[in-house]
Amino acid sequence: MHSWTTCLQQQQLEEFRKNKIRDCLPNSDSDIDSDDERPDLLLREDLAAALLCFVSGQLQPAVLRACLHTLRILSRDRRALGPMVTDGALFTLAHLGGIDLLQPCQLHDRSKTEAQWDRTQTQIHRAEASSCQGAADSDVKCAVSFSVPTKEVCVSTTNGSDRHFYKQRGNEGHLVLAPGKKDAREEDSEKDRKEEDGEVCRKEAMKVLCNLIYNSPKAQERASALRLLQGLWESLKQGIWSRAPPTGQFYKLRLLFLLTALRPELRLQLQQERGVLVLTIALEQYLALRWAEGHQLITDSTAPPISKEVSEDVIEILKTIFNIAHRFYRQEPDEEEAALYRRLVTVLRHCLLLSCDGADTLEELQGHTVNILSALPLTCLDVLLAVPVDQASHKYEGVNMDCVHALLLFMDRRLNRGQKLKEKLTPVLSLLTESSRVHRETRHYLRQKILPPLRDVAVRPEQDSTLRGQLVRLMTHVDTDVKDCAAELLFVLCKENVSRYVKYTGYGNAAGLLAARGLLNGRRNSGDGQFASHYSSDSDSDTEEYREARSKINLVTGRVEAEQPDPMEGMTDEEKEEEARRLICMINRLSQDQIIQPMGVTADGRLAPLWGQMRGCTEEEDEDEEDEEEEQDLNSMPGLKDKTIK
Repeated sequence: MHSWTTCLQQQQLEEFRKNKIRDCLPNSDSDIDSDDERPDLLLREDLAAALLCFVSGQLQPAVLRACLHTLRILSRDRRALGPMVTDGALFTLAHLGGIDLLQPCQLHDRSKTEAQWDRTQTQIHRAEASSCQGAADSDVKCAVSFSVPTKEVCVSTTNGSDRHFYKQRGNEGHLVLAPGKKDAREEDSEKDRKEEDGEVCRKEAMKVLCNLIYNSPKAQERASALRLLQGLWESLKQGIWSRAPPTGQFYKLRLLFLLTALRPELRLQLQQERGVLVLTIALEQYLALRWAEGHQLITDSTAPPISKEVSEDVIEILKTIFNIAHRFYRQEPDEEEAALYRRLVTVLRHCLLLSCDGADTLEELQGHTVNILSALPLTCLDVLLAVPVDQASHKYEGVNMDCVHALLLFMDRRLNRGQKLKEKLTPVLSLLTESSRVHRETRHYLRQKILPPLRDVAVRPEQDSTLRGQLVRLMTHVDTDVKDCAAELLFVLCKENVSRYVKYTGYGNAAGLLAARGLLNGRRNSGDGQFASHYSSDSDSDTEEYREARSKINLVTGRVEAEQPDPMEGMTDEEKEEEARRLICMINRLSQDQIIQPMGVTADGRLAPLWGQMRGCTEEEDEDEEDEEEEQDLNSMPGLKDKTIK
């Protein structure tokens, strides 16, 4: 009986524990899938809450570092972020990360308190100084606390390896023993160690904040309400305006990028804070750029590659600039904005041409640079070419083409990788297309590299291994954006001339763009002539090989096809007509079953359904069949043949 009662009590205890776990579900963004995971999630949330309470007090650096490191690991789990996305937790982490989140009224109160504290301390110091001025044997500790000017006395003693200096305070001749070399070294090492520990803890706190902002929409909303961006921006600006070599700002820059990427209102706020200008200045500091006369950068070709740490900071700045500036695409800037964007483009040009430690880092840096360039107003991109030509430059028609050549190589690398084409390739395609439209030298240089004069006309354009072949293959890509960007670039390089475009790509590959533009009849649409003034009137020069094979080229495939036997050879005219009629009937059935939709080219060069024509043909066939049937029926009826024929 006793054992049965004990067993029952254990069962009730287990049931009570389960019910308590169900009743204490965490108030968080977590999405708990099963009951088995609930205890672990609750433990993680309880641990996070305890650590947040712990780090809010005064801790040793090593203990604080371990707590923040644990919080960083816990912040990776999106389901257990409840205790870490509260206002108090965000305040604590921001304070540990070196960010001031005080509101404007609190800032005003704090400034008043600090001013009052300074006045009180000054009065106390003055009172202590006046009371102790007449004493001949003043205590050293009291003399140290005085805010009285000091000056060194040329009296020194040497005792072993330590040299002691004396300082005189005021005019009374009080001497204070200064630390010796050994003590000073110990104090310096202790100070350096404390600064290093403090920097490590600040980084850990910033890592936790970055994880929270990235993983939790609630944390993003509370960060916006608590004006986290304002405190972070003030902290970054202090480092930028100080003109000191920037160090240890990576996670603050990463947090700035996350806030502007995930909260549209913060992008607008940073724009109003002149974010583009401040971040451009930050880029100049990180890259140690110097300006010469005429808004030209002083470059050093012998400079070593920038370090990985600097590259990472620069990448975060570029990503944030894109978040702010992408909304200005194709907007006409005023004079002040145009000057700012030209300054930014000059710095971005330097980013395209510099070298980094590691090919992947350089690829990422150039990718973000291209993203910004593709988002800026086209009128501000002229500074990409406004650089003096030297012996090591790529030049064409007397213009420096180093930047365009770097963009071409970048596009080639992205084409060869073939991964995430919409994200990785479309920005550089769009940038080259728009630059070719407005800059004649850029178009001529790219056409020389991408569309050289045709020589081998036995290979289909999409089967070619050159840049032209890679771009033509993209013209039939499943992704519409990739397809349109590749086709648009080739069309602009052909100066939007339909016959030349078909010549280099083949009519089958070019049909998509021509149909969208209403150019299937080969005539330019009047609406596409807005950039006509930018295109020169020079003619396309054909090679000798192309001129010889021009009459044999299949315009659909874009190459010389092998001669095929005539499928209608030996057929009479009646048989050919019957074959054509049978083909029309098959097309009609397919269109009625909505398997295909026959299209035709209208007078304005656009595609239109052929339902009317096909319906007319079908009705004619039906009427002919009915007439034949009626005639057969009438012929079979005696006495009515003559009347019917009449």
